[in-house]
Amino acid sequence: MSADLDPVESPGATESPDSSGSAEAPRPPLRFAYGKETWKEIAFLLSNLFTALAGFVYAVVSIALGAGLAVTVIGLPLLALGLGGARLIGRSERARARALLGVRVAEPSPLPRPRGFFGWLWASLKDPVAWRTQLYGLIRLPWGIVTFTVALVSLFVLWPVLPFLSRGLTNADRGMVRGLLSPSDELERRIAELESDRGVVVDTAAADLRRIERDLHDGAQARLVALAMGLGLAKEKLLEDPEAAAAMVDEAHGEVKLALQELRDLARGIHPAVLTDRGLGAALSSVSARCTVPVKVNVDLAERPAEAIEGIAYFTVSELLQNVSKHARARSASVDVRRADDRLLLQVRDDGAGGARLDGGTGLAGLAERLGAVDGLLVVDSPEGGPTVVTAELPWRSRPMA
Repeated sequence: MSADLDPVESPGATESPDSSGSAEAPRPPLRFAYGKETWKEIAFLLSNLFTALAGFVYAVVSIALGAGLAVTVIGLPLLALGLGGARLIGRSERARARALLGVRVAEPSPLPRPRGFFGWLWASLKDPVAWRTQLYGLIRLPWGIVTFTVALVSLFVLWPVLPFLSRGLTNADRGMVRGLLSPSDELERRIAELESDRGVVVDTAAADLRRIERDLHDGAQARLVALAMGLGLAKEKLLEDPEAAAAMVDEAHGEVKLALQELRDLARGIHPAVLTDRGLGAALSSVSARCTVPVKVNVDLAERPAEAIEGIAYFTVSELLQNVSKHARARSASVDVRRADDRLLLQVRDDGAGGARLDGGTGLAGLAERLGAVDGLLVVDSPEGGPTVVTAELPWRSRPMA
């Protein structure tokens, strides 16, 4: 703790002359010499000894017991349990580094849950996250002793340079945490991405099923129920009032046409027949004809992509054109589709008012999530006043030969 002892001129302070006739400004209040971050780093260094000692003892005991008893029935299960506990130690160390050093390290993906005891045993014994945590515990003891000693001695003897020492020592700690306690290998990162993408795919599929159920219940089903009731009334009046029965049959005929149209629209929303029969170019020309502004479609593909990629591309462009109709206030739009190496590029451009954003409530955020679930990408360039250019990328997968 330190305080300035030199007089400081304070603007607006009232001078009170002493017996010698001189005036002295009030001294500033006492304040800490180190900032909050420095004290956090010092606390981390001082706690290193205790956490390093606990981690070292745990690593030595769990590995020694498991390896030493490996010739017995309980050896390998003990080692697997020890590795499971190492994951908990790694979690606590990441939390300590996050709280005191500001190191944001992603949590590794959890172990898969294979069936049976031997599946669990094998998955635990080959867990790279747990083994890196055990290595972290083994090498931390000498480092914890050094950092604890330097921090404690410097706090009383070398306190003017302690902030620089603590920053240098904790930078080494940051490196060890990132190197040994993070999901550093590419496979783990990929697993985490796939788990997140799987959740998006499941949610999207559930939402589509609910939409189809709602459309069937509120649209075609209700119309078919009304049609059945109308035909029943017409049957009752067929003998006693043929003219009224004929009018009812004629009305029922109109209801049948509307029900068929609703079913066609619903089927088009699930997977349009023109996409299956004639490909992406014809399907996008069909959907662009329903847009409220003129749309120029250019599809430059030497071959058709896989059915799943083709369907995603169709519904992506369809949703983007719906946004043009509802929000863009545009006079014209264009759609360009082409292949670039192993990517399928979709670009929808309009000359509207602009201002579209991924968080703007026009469905672009959900569309970006759905594309990300299949390793796709959505980029929006929409300055105020326009034009708006939305570019989507999808991985290219060729259609299997029939």
